[in-house]
Amino acid sequence: MINFNEVNETIQMIDNQHLDVRTVTMGISLYDCADSSAEKACTRIYDKICKRAEHLVSKCENIEKSYGIPIVNKRISVTPIAHIASASRVNDATCFAVALEKAAQEVGVNFLGGFSALVHKGITPGDAALIRSIPEALATTEHICSSVNIGSTKAGINMDAVKEMGLIVRQCAEKTADRESIGCAKLVVFCNAVEDNPFMAGAFLGCGEGDCVINVGVSGPGVVKCALEKMPDASLGELAEEIKKTAFKITRMGQLVATQAAKVLDAQFGIVDLSLAPTPTMGDSVAHILEEMGLSTCGGPGTTAALAMLNDAVKKGGVMASSYVGGLSGAFIPVSEDIGMINAAEAGILTLEKLEAMTCVCSVGLDMIAVPGSTSAETISGIIADEAAIGMVNSKTTAVRIIPVIGKNVGDRVCFGGLLGEAPIMPVNSASCEKFISRAGRIPAPLQSLKN
Repeated sequence: MINFNEVNETIQMIDNQHLDVRTVTMGISLYDCADSSAEKACTRIYDKICKRAEHLVSKCENIEKSYGIPIVNKRISVTPIAHIASASRVNDATCFAVALEKAAQEVGVNFLGGFSALVHKGITPGDAALIRSIPEALATTEHICSSVNIGSTKAGINMDAVKEMGLIVRQCAEKTADRESIGCAKLVVFCNAVEDNPFMAGAFLGCGEGDCVINVGVSGPGVVKCALEKMPDASLGELAEEIKKTAFKITRMGQLVATQAAKVLDAQFGIVDLSLAPTPTMGDSVAHILEEMGLSTCGGPGTTAALAMLNDAVKKGGVMASSYVGGLSGAFIPVSEDIGMINAAEAGILTLEKLEAMTCVCSVGLDMIAVPGSTSAETISGIIADEAAIGMVNSKTTAVRIIPVIGKNVGDRVCFGGLLGEAPIMPVNSASCEKFISRAGRIPAPLQSLKN
């Protein structure tokens, strides 16, 4: 039972420390919309989303007013569209993206995720049709986000899909070259994707979920940093305890919002994702938390250890606050969305290789990283494979959201706007992995997959 008094003390954090509910995401199952006719399926998809999410934005705004808690984004996630497109046997799934975009505009959400395919062990005709459609779909829509799961601890890594996704990322960049290649910012390549993630661009509603589910993502890097500022001489153990206490408060607030949203929207309460998701706003940075622990600059020696401690303490505090913590839950390190990461990357201290090491101990992976527009599809595939290997071997979710910005080189800067922020173009190792990627096939699952 949630006592609002537990949350009340956090209200003072909202104005000064950027505490907010980053997203209320309504998951909508579309399995009952499948049809052998793509046109009929698209009509059913549009109708169901508009019916289920008709009041999503207005009800969330009412919760904001009632509790004084900002809800930054209202979003929708849907069944992976490749599953629905398979019933229609289409060669081009762009029509489904058009229907989703129309529905997103009608109900007024910020983003809609689920233009997705799960191909960690093999690719069906429906999966192939959707993957081929991703560049056009993301170039011609504003609100639609896409994800592809290419590996898992149980299945290994589908290197055929990895090779294909390198090409798809390149095509997304080229099709949106006039907009700083922003199509790539709406595409995530996963290993061990989760079914209840409320955060974009990787959100989709898994096949084990209910018909309509509310998942909430909370965020509070600024709150954690302010708490640590009061402990300049504390030991690392004492800092970990303070982070746990702060995460507890943040998560209780998130569960309050999730419970209320599910009730007023007549939906099932799913999970609270307690990820520390930064923004480009000063004072809302995960990198600055690490620097408050004692690092001179994020990316220097000690960064991975500090991030591991932060991620662990956030999870421990969150699970004490809610029995339904899920999604990704931990600390995000999207370069373009974190002012501390941006500054460290511009200084040359935070590198792609260091970011890869950091992904071993935090949520997700290489996120919102801008690289030269000349970066080859094979190199992108190699980066995806490396990150997927970390997730596969360590039984964790990892992902790549990389943006080869057409026409930009190292030393340039790119601005995406809004929560996507801006970033320096980071250098990429020039050594070729073309022969490795061209072998294709599957990397077998690791020994730790045999747990049954």
